[in-house]
Amino acid sequence: MPLRIEDYALIGDCQTAALVARDGSIDWLCLPRFDSGTCFAALLGTPEHGRWLIAPVGGVRKVNRRYRPGTLVLETVFETEDGEVAVIDFMPPRSQVPELIRVVEGRRGRVPMHLELVIRFDYGSIIPWVRHLDRGLSAIAGPDRIRLRTGVELHGIDYRTVAEFAVAEGQCEIFELAWQPTHLPEPREFAVLRALEETEQWWRDWSARCPDEGEWTEAVARSLITLKALTYAPTGGLVAAATTSLPEQLGGVRNWDYRYCWLRDATFTLMALLHAGYVEEARAWREWLLRAVAGEPSKIQIMYGLAGERRLTEMELPWLPGYEGSGPVRLGNAASQQFQLDVYGEVLDAMHQGFRYGLKPTEDSRRVALGLLDFLESNWDQPDEGIWEVRGKRRHFTHSRMMAWVAFDRAVRVVEWLGVESPLQRWCSLRDEIHAQVCREGYDAEIGAFVQFYGSRRLDASLLMMPLVGFLPPHDVRVRGTIEAIQRDLVTDGFVHRYAPDPEVDGLPAGEGVFLLCTFWLADCLALMDRHADARRTFERLLSVRNDVGLLSEMYDPARGRLLGNFPQAFSHVGLVNTALSLRRGLSGPSSQRGRG
Repeated sequence: MPLRIEDYALIGDCQTAALVARDGSIDWLCLPRFDSGTCFAALLGTPEHGRWLIAPVGGVRKVNRRYRPGTLVLETVFETEDGEVAVIDFMPPRSQVPELIRVVEGRRGRVPMHLELVIRFDYGSIIPWVRHLDRGLSAIAGPDRIRLRTGVELHGIDYRTVAEFAVAEGQCEIFELAWQPTHLPEPREFAVLRALEETEQWWRDWSARCPDEGEWTEAVARSLITLKALTYAPTGGLVAAATTSLPEQLGGVRNWDYRYCWLRDATFTLMALLHAGYVEEARAWREWLLRAVAGEPSKIQIMYGLAGERRLTEMELPWLPGYEGSGPVRLGNAASQQFQLDVYGEVLDAMHQGFRYGLKPTEDSRRVALGLLDFLESNWDQPDEGIWEVRGKRRHFTHSRMMAWVAFDRAVRVVEWLGVESPLQRWCSLRDEIHAQVCREGYDAEIGAFVQFYGSRRLDASLLMMPLVGFLPPHDVRVRGTIEAIQRDLVTDGFVHRYAPDPEVDGLPAGEGVFLLCTFWLADCLALMDRHADARRTFERLLSVRNDVGLLSEMYDPARGRLLGNFPQAFSHVGLVNTALSLRRGLSGPSSQRGRG
């Protein structure tokens, strides 16, 4: 039986990441970067598809784990009949090659330990050539080399590496795993315990800038550290999650590759970083954004690779059965080729918000913005696949049209501030035309709410963004009616569904969990409507579904009490930061400030 998604913790080096389970197994590791082929893929298959287990032999009475304060250094403590042992997992912020370090430390008594290492490249499909060397081993296949250094004696059995050892109080064993291309010399050996100290200090220095948000300071800090860990440091891009194909419903087919950078995350991420005081990270994200969308505006994609790559061809990996049998396992994402109007609004809003908070506009950003607006002038009224990336036919989604309004609204505001030459009157007219159309075609007076797409009677939680982006004020009767309808029809146990899935709209079978980001949006809306007690209850309900080390996935199953979807999910943690800051700061928080333009 596989472990639950919430039984995993993240470690990383701001270029790639691994998931460590409560039982001491690392079941997911992408090398040399987030979207590369893995050498541990048991998360989506079986142990034979790659994992690294270090755990006590025999019964474990209790497991306690935590991140060391202010860091991404994970400490898992096992209590057994023989004593107590800690496994400390971390990845040093990278200088050259990715390295994964495991330190096994005796705390009490003398604890027998077992190691099992199954290295598989290319998502569990390639068994490498393993050579046992003095103090460790080398595993090679094609372009990939793994070097494991340790003083523990290792043995090979049935294409696995195993070891039995014991640690006594005050004693430790060190395991240093590094990746490098096979055409280069083997990675250097270094002082692991000093690297542990330096890694802790690096993270503490970074997290020390986290603002004091009272009772929510720890939750905000952990989310910001998680977002930093999901950042690809060489380019500033932020991946949506560290994994691919973790299901939105157990046993379902809605399993997507999230190891890419979505334009839709732009404004929410930028505001979370800026309001939390992380200006350099916000600047790096904005610069990644500008580089990624540069080029012909009609060819803009809704997502890109970590360095701005555009070819994200989707394929299936049939040799992996998927998490709890949830297939297919996918590599790449075909949604990258969809037409989604809302991303134009997100990009232009991100530029606008960056300017408001001190990220000065550049000539390049001005030219990119003008190109996007020029394209949008002729295409804002076209049907699209929408924010939820449906795989059915294109429709006139109300949220998409609203975000086209955001694009022109932000352009008008920037021009009015700077007084630069532009087709201001034309943009003002388009802004008014789009606003009038959305209010006329996207609102159903009979049900008293805005609907998912023109002519439908379906609700959609993306319309909770209306007051957040300033399309209509939070006390407008139509906004209030929409929020109340969503609460009535799309909420389960206090959590919000994106919409009621329909194969005719989605092009996929129905079935998924509640969407955590939408629930954060509901909390934001309730606060803007002065329903502060309700907003706080909603937010605290969200905090309660974090796992034991403070991480969130994309979705949640209230009936089973299970996290669902790719993990950890950047958008969920962005939502946590923005909502916490908004509830604490009121009118100076992200939700109020974004809506005010």
